[in-house]
Amino acid sequence: KPGPKYWINNSTDYRIQVHFDPASRIVSGKEEIKYTNNSPDTLREFVFRLYQDIYKKGIFRDYGINKSAVSEGVQIKKISVNDSSIELNADKRRVKRRGTNLILSLPDSLLPQADIVFNIDWQFVLPNSSQIRMGAYPDSSFFVALWYPQIAVYDDIDGWDQYSYTGNNEFYNDFNNFDVEITVPDSFLVWATGILQNPQELFKEKYLKRYYKARQSDNIIHIIKADDYSDGKICKNNGEHTWHFAAKYVPDFAFAVGYRFLWDGTSVKVGNEEKSVFISAAYLEKSTDFSKVARIARQTVQYLSDEMPGIPFPYPEITIFNGDGAMEYPMMVNEGSHSKWTSSAYLTSHEITHTFFPFYMGTNECKYAWMDEGWAQMLPFVLQERLTKDDKDYDVVANISNHYIKYAGTEVEVPVMVPSVIFGANVYKSTYHIASYNRPGLAYRFLRDALGDSLFKKALKTLIHRWHGKHPIPYDFFFTFNDVVKKDLSWFWKPWFFEFGYPDLSIESVVKSQNGCSIVVKKVGNIPIPAMLKVTYTDGSQDSLYRSAKIWENGNKEYRFILERNNKNIEKIQLGSSRIPDINDENNMWKNK
Repeated sequence: KPGPKYWINNSTDYRIQVHFDPASRIVSGKEEIKYTNNSPDTLREFVFRLYQDIYKKGIFRDYGINKSAVSEGVQIKKISVNDSSIELNADKRRVKRRGTNLILSLPDSLLPQADIVFNIDWQFVLPNSSQIRMGAYPDSSFFVALWYPQIAVYDDIDGWDQYSYTGNNEFYNDFNNFDVEITVPDSFLVWATGILQNPQELFKEKYLKRYYKARQSDNIIHIIKADDYSDGKICKNNGEHTWHFAAKYVPDFAFAVGYRFLWDGTSVKVGNEEKSVFISAAYLEKSTDFSKVARIARQTVQYLSDEMPGIPFPYPEITIFNGDGAMEYPMMVNEGSHSKWTSSAYLTSHEITHTFFPFYMGTNECKYAWMDEGWAQMLPFVLQERLTKDDKDYDVVANISNHYIKYAGTEVEVPVMVPSVIFGANVYKSTYHIASYNRPGLAYRFLRDALGDSLFKKALKTLIHRWHGKHPIPYDFFFTFNDVVKKDLSWFWKPWFFEFGYPDLSIESVVKSQNGCSIVVKKVGNIPIPAMLKVTYTDGSQDSLYRSAKIWENGNKEYRFILERNNKNIEKIQLGSSRIPDINDENNMWKNK
């Protein structure tokens, strides 16, 4: 647990005025950044992230982009420090741009517990097609993320986080307060991180009433319907409107802009009904699945709050925007349309789960993607099974297991603890996905199975309560679970997270006797997994035997199942399940000869 000398991460207040022109796609802004140095260190330089520099010609990227998306990146018009202007071109020793980072040497060092204020004017052109996690989409819709000059994290592990954004790696942020004003033409609607501060200034009375009703309703309220546009604009006619949003203690801010979008809203009580969460789905009329997304989102928020992890949803709002791909931001999800209900159920619940990991926890996605993606895989498993129960051909756990088996033990699979940022290049996409999503997601599931629901949930909730907002690293996770369980779980941690290897069990022997049957299962691979046996008798009847991965905690390589005498003749014994990864099924069958 955090000790007495643990210092809370540095904090930032952002005040941003941004203007977005949908026609030119120019995003131009002015921001004031007040930064508090909570560390014990004197800071002599600052690192700013200019994510949109990833679209500059000649910069390294993990993915190819459309030529039309290449731009000049972020154009800095002005920087001042405590009202003292910095000459950007005159003193290049003090202002350096490396990759997507801007490194600024301070005229005067920032002492511990002191504040500093930056003012920056800037602009960039939003990519004109679906690009990395954001962009301009067809039908005049836009998702604007990674958009404002942002101060990087300074922590007690690495000092300044200076990883350049290359596309595949995700993010690592402090907890900040945002006051953001977004100006767009009055025919466009805006959704964003935070709570809308001025709805009465924006909406006509008819839609304002629906908006307020949706914020209090357990039902899905159609705030804006398709036929509403036949009556004219949704907002008051002012030429341009400024949408004012405020958010406290969140790691990032994103916004979306839509033309002739539909809008569903609902509310759900969480935390013993002490507070409610407002849930939105904003989508195009032609979308085939988004009419169901608000309900999926509502069920997800309720499940996460009441069941797993069983902690009240930490944000007051969440909006699922019908953009493209699937990417999470605090209180916002950018999600494309899908023809299959199962895809909508999986992606919506997965992306909302990121509210806890990494946002609420503050983990470093860039270095340890498995500390957020793995949890976003595992935590909603039960909910996803409920949502998709009518589709007999869809099994989310089996799908993840099967994808993992394709690469487990091969040369493209590496231990989970290898820093995720190393897997950035497109050639290593399978490496990144296995190490960040599938292997850790299954590991969490099998650990829950081995510990039992009650103890696992107790350990998980302890981890969240101890470390939320404190940038926990992997060892904080391992040691917290060890502490709560009162056992050294190295038998599980080392193979699943630190070692090369693969899961493989085999039927070693079957010995029949007067007292029944002894079935020995051997652990061939080093990664511990559950053992499941299906015994089929000659009369067609079956028995199932199951043990969690806990049977391997003592370092033994074999486990003996005892099938009590039942006067039946065994035809065959099948080891394994589609939901348990095992790279070699040739040693999983025994037939009575």
